[in-house]
Amino acid sequence: MSRIGKTPITIPSGVTITVSAENVVTVKGPKGELFQHLDGDITVSQEDGILTVERPTEQKRHKALHGLYRSLINNMVKGVTEGYKLQQELVGVGYRATNTGNTLDLVLGYSHHYVFELPKEISIVTTAEKGKNPTIILESIDKQLLGQVAAKIRSLRAPEPYKGKGIKFVGEILRRKAGKSAAKK
Repeated sequence: MSRIGKTPITIPSGVTITVSAENVVTVKGPKGELFQHLDGDITVSQEDGILTVERPTEQKRHKALHGLYRSLINNMVKGVTEGYKLQQELVGVGYRATNTGNTLDLVLGYSHHYVFELPKEISIVTTAEKGKNPTIILESIDKQLLGQVAAKIRSLRAPEPYKGKGIKFVGEILRRKAGKSAAKK
């Protein structure tokens, strides 16, 4: 029994949801428009500002898709009303991040810069205050795309376990290792 799939989605004011004949859900809101293709077996019904996702049988595949599509539609509704925001910080001596429009330029201790072109759906802000680590702030209405881009940026220099140097999410707790112990006398 999918508890997530059974939970109804309340549609806030200013958001319109349409389901086409090809099973494409389109969500329009104050911040933009998103769409998602659904499996042919999953049905979506809407009445009195409440959207419900239903499955035809109790098959394992239908149960999995039931919860998945309910979560994806809920993320789309939240994205077009509030939006999503991710913050990453660069920990390390000489690590820098600058942006020009949607182009991110990273200096990560390698012999070259990384120039990263972001999709137009994502807005970026970089900050570098004295005494603090440089920060990259990504904002978008599409949670899936935002997470994918943030993971790609993090993979350019993932945090290492000894000193914690690298690109990490703000508030992320890293598992640290002790390192070498001193020689015995």
